[in-house]
Amino acid sequence: MKQPRWYRGTNQPARWHHGDYATDAALGAKTVMIEHFRVSHVVAGFVSVLVGYASSAVIVLQAAEVAGATLAQQISFMWALGIGMGIATIALSVRYKAPVLAAWSTSGAALLVTALTGASLAEAIGAFLLSSALLLAVGLLGWTDVILRYVPRSVAAAMLAGVLLRFGTGMFGVPASDLALVLVMVAVYLLGKRRMPNYAVLASVGAGALIALINPGLHLDKVQLSLAGPVFTWPEFSPAVLIGAGVPLFLVTMSSQNLTGMATLRAHGYQTPASPLIGSLGATGLVLGAAGGFAYSVAAISAAVCMTDDAEPDPKRRYLVTIWAGIFYVLAGIFAATVVGLLAALPRTLVLAITGVALLATISNSLAAAAHDERERDAAILTFLCTASGMSLWGVGSAFWGLMLGIAVTQLYRLTAVRPS
Repeated sequence: MKQPRWYRGTNQPARWHHGDYATDAALGAKTVMIEHFRVSHVVAGFVSVLVGYASSAVIVLQAAEVAGATLAQQISFMWALGIGMGIATIALSVRYKAPVLAAWSTSGAALLVTALTGASLAEAIGAFLLSSALLLAVGLLGWTDVILRYVPRSVAAAMLAGVLLRFGTGMFGVPASDLALVLVMVAVYLLGKRRMPNYAVLASVGAGALIALINPGLHLDKVQLSLAGPVFTWPEFSPAVLIGAGVPLFLVTMSSQNLTGMATLRAHGYQTPASPLIGSLGATGLVLGAAGGFAYSVAAISAAVCMTDDAEPDPKRRYLVTIWAGIFYVLAGIFAATVVGLLAALPRTLVLAITGVALLATISNSLAAAAHDERERDAAILTFLCTASGMSLWGVGSAFWGLMLGIAVTQLYRLTAVRPS
């Protein structure tokens, strides 16, 4: 009589094997799925994507509109960003078994709103591709430390604060009849910062949307569920736009997004190498930049949602949470037309308030970083003032000139510093 065979699965007690390998494989796959699937993974992944979209998608559309993008091209922006972030998130999370969440550069989008004034969409695409190419080069060559040595963090932070100043003041420039909406959203945000910091912006946006529905000011009757696709634009490489928008976009993405995102990973105990992540996201931008993928970076705030004990108590398994986030990113890209329609239905005051509230933390952190080092404070303040002025010289915007002024003052101070004898 043929003896039955025994086998032992991974971390499983001995099981009776009847010889039906197809059945055994199906049972094994089902067991793996059950062990790796948790509702908390899905919820945290969805919330992280929702936080990102609710807090800054309107800024992305503002940047596209300033560049002269049509409705179809604005939808393409959201398609390229959703698909690119989703694929990058899933691929990098699986590759490094770490909760690596990609994101668009919110600070970069805000910069583009000012830097692309007067530029065509084709010229904007050229700036996107330059920024992504520089990110790829930094990733391949490992030049992160070199850039930071010549572009002090205080100066980069001051440039960013100067760019974002108009968004912070803009939400208080609404008509007096709408000011109550802004104040309520700011109050909810401040209370949320104390109780649930990861969801403060989301709570503020929810409060604003609720008020808009009651008034009523939120028009959802024309929002339909529809699929989206890419609209590719052939790039034009204008020196003024490349210098005034492309270079600052690269520096802002590096300093305020990628470094913050890497710091978030490090703070949670993940030693994922920075250069491959930055290089991969730069390559993603080169592939999808012509469709509107202006800048991909390592997420920080939304990524923190995926790294909590509530999402997954085992740090080694938290990459499963970001995989779900990647899936939701892809879905958001596929249905980008619906996303754009929903955002277009928002009243202008709500859009201004969402933008201002979403950037409050970034403005605050940028100002703090700019003034932190007393030795570089003069350079940082001059950078901030020059950038916030909105000046333009030879067709190049104030962000670039503010940065150059700050670097020049920093180097001057270093050369003339009194050395101990």
